[in-house]
Amino acid sequence: MNALLDLLRRRIAVDGPLTVAQYMAEALGHPRHGYYITRDPLGAAGDFTTAPEISQVFGELVGLWCADQWQRMGAPDPVLLVELGPGRGTLMQDALRAIGRAAPGFRAALRLHLVETSPTLRAAQAARLAAADPVWLDRLADLPDGPALVVANEFFDALPIRQWQRGTGGWHERLVGWDETAGTLRWELSARADPGLALIPDAVRTAPEGSIAEACPAGLSHAAMLGRRLAQQGGAALVVDYGPARSAAGDSFQAMRHHTFVDPLAAPGEADLTAHVDFQALALAAAQAGAAAHGPVPQGAFLEALGLRARATQLKRASPARAAEIDAAIERLAGPAQMGTLFKVLALTAPGLGTPAGFA
Repeated sequence: MNALLDLLRRRIAVDGPLTVAQYMAEALGHPRHGYYITRDPLGAAGDFTTAPEISQVFGELVGLWCADQWQRMGAPDPVLLVELGPGRGTLMQDALRAIGRAAPGFRAALRLHLVETSPTLRAAQAARLAAADPVWLDRLADLPDGPALVVANEFFDALPIRQWQRGTGGWHERLVGWDETAGTLRWELSARADPGLALIPDAVRTAPEGSIAEACPAGLSHAAMLGRRLAQQGGAALVVDYGPARSAAGDSFQAMRHHTFVDPLAAPGEADLTAHVDFQALALAAAQAGAAAHGPVPQGAFLEALGLRARATQLKRASPARAAEIDAAIERLAGPAQMGTLFKVLALTAPGLGTPAGFA
């Protein structure tokens, strides 16, 4: 039994079963034993690989998208460039390089802010981004005032979710309890229909018996916060993640360890826990707060529209020996059987900025 599992066992004995959101918050963010607090989870030696780690083109195109939005905003100086959950800093490193070449005015005007709680990942970001003089924040709410361009790549999928299962008497919340005989965590259902049903999307509430519904209160809160900020202070946000374009029933809660799917209750704090992002719900929360929502569109279509193939051709001309490697990376980012369809891109903008690049 690992240390966090023992802590959860004792907490359940005192307070009762945990919601999925409480379990995720402890497993991912516990100050001593949380997954993101204790390790670098990325790359071949970690548990998963994100788009910026696959090809430099991803970060470059995101940077150029931000530069285009800055021009549409009237080229404010200064402007905040913000990344939520920046990983190792790879995306922003590639973005800043492209911005410096194509939009030096934007590069001079931007003030880099990184929302990150992991000491391990902050150290990696500092090593890559020192020249940009980044400011680190624990929360989006701590961001200073001013127009902002916000990037969130695979950020929302790791925010804690709640789950419900529909039975004969209505929707009951799925809970994480303790099986004393087996000495393991187990799934349970709340005894009564749950009062938090307002979180379940309207399109899901009529799903048949046995269905599972999910909602991400933290994600909705972040989307609403972004929507209010963009409407009041100007700017745009780009959300890249995986999940359905429209709200749907289903259990998407999953764990990844050493690039393999594992039981999400088996070893808390030692595997990455995520759930699919409900893009429709995020867009609605941001729009209700005052922002304009665009998309979501498939990641492959978005990157193609921004010049993915042209940039890949340039890289292959510069490094012919890497042509096959570059082609494989581009296929992984944009191919329909790879990340191109499952991953979606949502843009949130201040009203009046028009349709962003990649969303026509």
